[in-house]
Amino acid sequence: MALDPHLLDILACPDTHHAPLTHDAAAQTLTCTECGRVFEVRDDIPVLLLDEARPGTGPATAA
Repeated sequence: MALDPHLLDILACPDTHHAPLTHDAAAQTLTCTECGRVFEVRDDIPVLLLDEARPGTGPATAA
């Protein structure tokens, strides 16, 4: 089972900027388009916890 496309349309980064996320189905991850944090998708459930995200390399991390 894959993530519902309608769910992907409304998901956003849980950080204060609430930027959209891009989905990598092969890697089972969601990546923030602003800060670059990578969130895992486990058993088709997005884990949008900042404490569990891999660090990003986006523009917000340079500040």
